[in-house]
Amino acid sequence: MADPAAKRGPGGAVGDELAQKVKKAKTDDEKDGGEAESDNVLFGFKTCSVLSDSSREKNIFIHGKLADQDAVVIMEKTPIREDVLAEIFSDSSLKLEMRNDIYSTYRLQAPSHLNEIKTTVVCPATEKHVKKYQRQESFLVEETGKDYQSITLPYIQEQCFSVQWVYNILEKKAEAERIIYEDQDPKVGFVLLPDFKWDQKQIDDLYLIAIVHQRDIRSVRDLTSEHIALLQNIFQKGKDAILQRYNLPASQLRVYLHYQPSYYHLHVHFTKLSYQAPGCGVERAHLLADVIQNLQSDSDYYKNRTLYFPLRKDDGLLSKFKEAGRL
Repeated sequence: MADPAAKRGPGGAVGDELAQKVKKAKTDDEKDGGEAESDNVLFGFKTCSVLSDSSREKNIFIHGKLADQDAVVIMEKTPIREDVLAEIFSDSSLKLEMRNDIYSTYRLQAPSHLNEIKTTVVCPATEKHVKKYQRQESFLVEETGKDYQSITLPYIQEQCFSVQWVYNILEKKAEAERIIYEDQDPKVGFVLLPDFKWDQKQIDDLYLIAIVHQRDIRSVRDLTSEHIALLQNIFQKGKDAILQRYNLPASQLRVYLHYQPSYYHLHVHFTKLSYQAPGCGVERAHLLADVIQNLQSDSDYYKNRTLYFPLRKDDGLLSKFKEAGRL
C-alpha cells in the first residue's frame, strides 16, 4: 500500500523545516572548512541501505539519514522525450564499447540538463515508509463483506492513518498551483492534479488523481448508489478536463480506483491507457465505469462483495487476516 507521504514531495511546513535543518548542517560544515552545494536538500544524506531497485523500471529506493532524521529517497531515470532527440543526437558524447558487423554499442553521455534523475524525498520517514519500499513477498487476500467489517475496518480505525496532506490540498494549503481542474460542489466536487509519479513532460505516462471533497468516503467499500452522481461527475468532468488540457481523448484513458487504496480518502486514478502504471493490474484496480454500473445494479454491491487485493509480507493488515484464520 503506497503511503501518502511518498506521493508528495517535501513541500509545505515539513519541507520548510527540513530545508532549515539542511541549511544549518551546511553552515556547520562550512564553519569546519567543508564545502556545501547550495539549494541541495540532499546535502549530507547518509545512506543506510538500499531498500529495493529495478533495472527494468530504472529506479532505486534508499533508506538513510538526512539532518539527523530517517529519510527515504526515491530516484528514477526520467523518460526520453521525442522533443529532445535532436539535441541528444547532436550534443552528446559517444564512446564505442563494441562493434560487430552491422551492430555497435556505445556509452552515450547526454547534455547534463537532459540527464536528470527524478528524486522524491520522504522525511521524516517512519518505519512504515521504510518497510513499504523494501523488497518483499506479496500475498493475495480474499476479503468478504464480513471480513471488511470484522478485520479491515477495525484495523483502519485502530491505525488512524493520517490524510491531513489530502485536506491540505482540498483547502489550498498545499499544491494549489498543481491543481488543473476543480469542481467545488461539496457533494459531487473534486480536485484533479498530477500524481507524483508523472513528471508532466510527456503524455505517454500521463497520471492524474481526482480527490473528492467529501471526507467520509474511505474506499470503494463505503460506496453506495447515493454516490453514483459523484462518480459520474468525476468520470465525465475528469475526462473533459484532460481532453482540454492535454488533448487526450477518453478512449485513451484508464480510469480506476484501487482496493486496497494507498490512502483512505476516496480518489480516482486517470492514466494513459498505454502506460502500465503501478497498481493497474486486475488484483488491485477497479475500472470506474464498472464501479458505477455495479452500484446502479445493487446499491450495496461493495458492502457485500468479496474483493481480492495483494498485501506485502510485513503489512499489519495481513497479520490480522492470518490471526483471523483467513489466510
